[in-house]
Amino acid sequence: MNTALAHGQPAADGRSARWDAHRVTRRRELIRAARQAVHRLGPDASMEEIAAAAGTSKPVFYRYFGDKAGLQRAVGEVVIGRMQNKLQEAAETATTAREGLHAMVSVYLQMAESSPHVYAFVTRPGGADPSAPTGIEADGAGGAAVLSHFFAAVTTMMAAPFRAHLTAGMSTEAQLKAAYWPPAAIGMVRAAGEQWLGTPEGDDKPSREQMTEQLTGWLFDGIAQIASNAGTSTSNKNKTTS
Repeated sequence: MNTALAHGQPAADGRSARWDAHRVTRRRELIRAARQAVHRLGPDASMEEIAAAAGTSKPVFYRYFGDKAGLQRAVGEVVIGRMQNKLQEAAETATTAREGLHAMVSVYLQMAESSPHVYAFVTRPGGADPSAPTGIEADGAGGAAVLSHFFAAVTTMMAAPFRAHLTAGMSTEAQLKAAYWPPAAIGMVRAAGEQWLGTPEGDDKPSREQMTEQLTGWLFDGIAQIASNAGTSTSNKNKTTS
């Protein structure tokens, strides 16, 4: 006798399981097609243009992602996944704190430079899509939520190797102060990186390698100062109490 039936439970529906697997595969295909479309058409591509490039219809995209903000978030999660793999590789191969920081900045800038249209698509609020079918409205905070989710995920990814490399040997006081560094760092890398991306090519524009080195210097000197100040503060306290 079927065990599920013996316990009064319905048997698993194989068709349902196959349909779920089909939906997962189809969703993955649509995300890949959307990334390719945005890479070619630019971050302002409408859902209609993205669907046409994917060889399907707008309702299909709305069925799988809800609205444009949902699609942005889905594409952003794929980008974040790829970044995470590269950040992990960078963290594992770095032998010094500065090397680790340099690798993290390089991964971020490389991701943005390799496909600036996709980067813009996943890092800015999408707003309403005028091509949305009647009756489907995007959440007013959807675009902002996509933006917040993306940078929160990137900050979390940077925080782990940061703690492993940069806070090693720091006092407890310095580590508490340094906890504010990852969001400040990603904000700085983002702002400077986006300005760099938007700068026309020319002799005055630094290469990605030069930009990575420059940002690494600014960020590493800052965190080194935190450790130095904390050490000085601790030393002064010891002198006062002695």
